Amino acid sequence: MQTKRLASNYWGVALAIALTPLLLWAALQILPTHDDWAGTTTPDFRDFFIKEHFLFYGFHWRPFDTWIGYIAGRNPQLLYPAFNHVCVVAGHLLCTILVCRLLLTLGFGRRACNVSTLFFFITPATMATVLAIDSQNQTFALAWGIAAFLYYIRNSRRKYLIWPVLVFIATLSKENGLMWALICPILAYGFDFIDLRTLKKDILVGIAIMAAYALAIALLPKDITIHPDYEPGILKTVSNVVKFLFSSFVTVDYIYLLHQPSRNLLLAAVTLLLALPFIYYVFIRPWRTFADKRILCTAMSLVIAVGPHLGTVYSMMHTYAGLVLVTIIAACSIEQYQQPSKSLLLAFLLWIIAAVGIDIHLTDASIKSGLIGRQMAHEAISQTGTPVNKAYVIIIEDDYPKLSSFCVIPNEAFGWGLAARHETNYQWPEVISDTTIERTADAFRQAERLGRQVLQSSSYDCVWIVNHEKVYVVKK
Repeated sequence: MQTKRLASNYWGVALAIALTPLLLWAALQILPTHDDWAGTTTPDFRDFFIKEHFLFYGFHWRPFDTWIGYIAGRNPQLLYPAFNHVCVVAGHLLCTILVCRLLLTLGFGRRACNVSTLFFFITPATMATVLAIDSQNQTFALAWGIAAFLYYIRNSRRKYLIWPVLVFIATLSKENGLMWALICPILAYGFDFIDLRTLKKDILVGIAIMAAYALAIALLPKDITIHPDYEPGILKTVSNVVKFLFSSFVTVDYIYLLHQPSRNLLLAAVTLLLALPFIYYVFIRPWRTFADKRILCTAMSLVIAVGPHLGTVYSMMHTYAGLVLVTIIAACSIEQYQQPSKSLLLAFLLWIIAAVGIDIHLTDASIKSGLIGRQMAHEAISQTGTPVNKAYVIIIEDDYPKLSSFCVIPNEAFGWGLAARHETNYQWPEVISDTTIERTADAFRQAERLGRQVLQSSSYDCVWIVNHEKVYVVKK
């Protein structure tokens, strides 16, 4: 009886838990593509006790990622990417439970809490994270951040010890976890857990936490190469802000809307029209109430949460960092405006239909992208015939459009040859190098000539020429 009562009272979490096995089943069918092949969660066959598993590497300090790669390396065929998917989906469920706890702690009623919790769990804005292989850092950075806030507002004597520790753990999951050093006092002030004097003091403490992390980064041995994509720019920031607003607040099938080969504006419009009543009820109609201190502080926290991405690189995956704050804004709106229950729930039901349909479409596209990479890997292996030690990959530049991690360019699904290594259980080839040539009318012949030159002048055993979804092999 107690379980039934809890499920009835908190049906948002109950539905999230019930849907998790289905979500995991779908995610387990998704294969690595693009950045998944280059991340530190790929199978790592080195010893555990090495510097890279604990300290700064490249331009990241994310030891938990390297530990997942180490675990996957114990049995890559069984654990990669299955173990990664389990971590990501488990992290998303944990975040959903913590979101419900957070909303209750902030004083929201059960209706606002349940609707907002389920909104967080199934919104398509989470799918670029939940369906990815290398994104457990996103989910756990948010989970530790929420935990830091929940402890912060307890105002215990150990607050100034535990709060920085939890923020630091969130930051070791992913760098934007550091933003909770500022979010915690601002959000707490918005919901009257602290006064203005404490806010000013704790903002300084938050800045000190961030400075301590910056000092640790400065002192750690490192070899940082800043990718050009991370260089800031005014036009880039404006573009990122637009992406952030649409991906966070507008529910629409972005594959049908933005991916040219898949474009279907009619179906995109259908998803938007189904979602629009709920978006209108929650984010548009009650706009006059948005001057409320709670919403203003939440909105400020939202900008801080996504700020590191807005100035550098913002993709659909980065929406996750601020989604709990979007959820709080939704809960505020539902609670303050007091929409009639039937109208709100009907609008929410239509939104759910749109969201689930979009989620299924995004999942299907992700599965198909991974299967293209596997098919190309099998082509390379079968045409090569026998195991080789060193392979050289020549990619004919592909102007095929992509969309986040859902619709991936074939050569990126192939992982520049790394998908083939995965399909041989990391037995061969041991060395893979790649280059990209411009796509022209004579590009394939040029690739063949370059391949023969590579085989004649170096120790490579074969050349794999990648032309869109096809792989051609040149051997000695």
